[in-house]
Amino acid sequence: MAGEGQDNIHKVEDTKMVSMNPSELIDQQIVELADWRGRTMTKLRKIIREADPEISEDWKWDTPVFSHNELVLAFAAFKGNVKMNFFQGASLPDSHKLFNAGLEARKTRAIDFHENDKINESALKDLIRAAVARNRAGPKS
Repeated sequence: MAGEGQDNIHKVEDTKMVSMNPSELIDQQIVELADWRGRTMTKLRKIIREADPEISEDWKWDTPVFSHNELVLAFAAFKGNVKMNFFQGASLPDSHKLFNAGLEARKTRAIDFHENDKINESALKDLIRAAVARNRAGPKS
């Protein structure tokens, strides 16, 4: 039957994707972005790991996701920017005014990075640490 062959192809592709761990999937995505977006994602990943060496890398919704107790942030490449989304960003202090996207969202906040943007690494690490600390504290009532 014609449909059976197609099902097998999808199963092989699914198995291939499942066999890669999240860090390998992130590596692969970065390699495939052979431009400033890949370099920006590499830099952001390094900053995230330096801010919290215990953070775990996950792969959800076809994008890199970072967790510590709960979801902390995700980032993704788009045509004109790399977006870093903080899942509980609305409840985080942002004294350096890093959030520049999704400011009207109830819970999340985002930072859009564009080509040639200078990343304030110290302030970004502080924001990541605040997000991790919020997760450690548990849900707010």
